[in-house]
Amino acid sequence: MAQPKTNVMRLLEQAKIPYEVSHYEVKDGKIDGQAVAEKIGKSSEQVFKTLVAVGKSKANYVFVIPVDMELDLKKAGQIAGEKSIEMLHVKDLQKITGYIRGGCSPIGMKKAFSTFIDESAKSLEMMTVSGGKIGVQVTLSPIALCDYIKGQFADLTKVQS
Repeated sequence: MAQPKTNVMRLLEQAKIPYEVSHYEVKDGKIDGQAVAEKIGKSSEQVFKTLVAVGKSKANYVFVIPVDMELDLKKAGQIAGEKSIEMLHVKDLQKITGYIRGGCSPIGMKKAFSTFIDESAKSLEMMTVSGGKIGVQVTLSPIALCDYIKGQFADLTKVQS
């Protein structure tokens, strides 16, 4: 049976941005990015998670980083022009973005937030992000994604030790 289209897919089609969709099964609704990458047969450098943070000014920011990396809050704050920044509480995620944890996509949030994509994506031909719901991922050009969401590439992750 064909899977229904998500809002993310509809928006990409409206913008005429080519994408591929991957579906994966989730047993209990809990899955991490590394497991998603494995389930869809992609390397963890190609699969990105979407994180939402709030600055000292109370403004929200979106950070798109590889699933195996950790957001460097100090770098994120500097890039966003904030004195300090912290992760948005999961309980506030749906109210602010329209998405739930595990299905948060940089495409199609309730509002357009300043969005930053880890610079590692620039060297990729294709990158994978959430398709807007748990169990769905979309793969597209990092440049097309960045242009569409009016984002910018930046150094966002902690150095792995």
